[in-house]
Amino acid sequence: MVAIVSKSNLDRLRSFCFLNPMFRHKSIRELKFLFVIVCVLMSQTLADEQDFMEDFLKREYSLAKPYRGLSFSSSSQWDLMGTAMVTPDHVRLTPDLQSRQGAVWSRVPLNLRDWELKVHFKIHGRGKKNFNGDGLAIWLTKDRMQNGSVFGNMNYFIGLGIFVDTYPNADKSHDRGFPYISVMLGNGTLSYDHDRDGRPTELGGCTAMARNTIYDTFLLVRYSNKRLTLKVDVDGKQEWKDCADITRLHLPTGYFLGASSATGDLSDNHDIISMKLYQLTVERTTELEDEEEVTIPVVDNMEQFQVEVQEEGMSGIQFLFTIVFSVLGLGVLAVVGLMIYARWKENRRKRFY
Repeated sequence: MVAIVSKSNLDRLRSFCFLNPMFRHKSIRELKFLFVIVCVLMSQTLADEQDFMEDFLKREYSLAKPYRGLSFSSSSQWDLMGTAMVTPDHVRLTPDLQSRQGAVWSRVPLNLRDWELKVHFKIHGRGKKNFNGDGLAIWLTKDRMQNGSVFGNMNYFIGLGIFVDTYPNADKSHDRGFPYISVMLGNGTLSYDHDRDGRPTELGGCTAMARNTIYDTFLLVRYSNKRLTLKVDVDGKQEWKDCADITRLHLPTGYFLGASSATGDLSDNHDIISMKLYQLTVERTTELEDEEEVTIPVVDNMEQFQVEVQEEGMSGIQFLFTIVFSVLGLGVLAVVGLMIYARWKENRRKRFY
């Protein structure tokens, strides 16, 4: 309606008022008042629409400034563990110090079937590239508040893990750059192989330069209709880039959201600025509606995600030593063989005398 009162319409209104003497100043004031009322109503409508969009934000599952739901009281919705601490600007999981572990976990089990999680995080420190570690993880798991070797959480977990790995433990000549973000689905029997950067159990991932950046860094995890997609925004372009897309992935409800981090001999600051979860309203096919809810996470056709990790080859020095010792070994065998042959020949000669 605001668009109807355009500049041309206002010109016509002025000409009408000038030509028609019956149109008094009082009427002009009334029209102006009506115009203001229309603008106020329009702005209120836009505000209501914004509130309607915000209603999809599930605050009981979200963590954001000023972190009122994070405390040690019985009414809080989030718990801290290890070295994690709250500041006015972020939740610091681990400081830039060696051998630290920290985590933040939701107390409220997630009972939504379709959802979207937006994570605002920051990884920074004094160490140079490949002299920092280890990274952080975002979790949706059956168990919560468990220390362990997988970025500060337990191994053999049950649920979803998304890892922002900043240090290459495997051979640095592999075909990927770091930091590397990957997805793993745990069923209680799978182990995260830290020495090989989780490649044997990886469902998908991408390289994302999310450390010591001047831009805000975000993850977007969307789970809808048994499909999980992961997107990243780390270069300040205000747009999402595809990172992983996994179909036919089955997640039970009732699991807990969390974030954890760990440092070892190398370290970094690992901060969570916000974790906002939104409920999605989607149409389901008859096939999906008829499927039974799973009790253990599973992805169909797991074999398609298996990553072949080549064993680390020998270096040039190792190859040289191998050749040298092989030649020496062959030489020793040849000398021993000649000695045995000479003794045998001498014994045979004595028999003829």
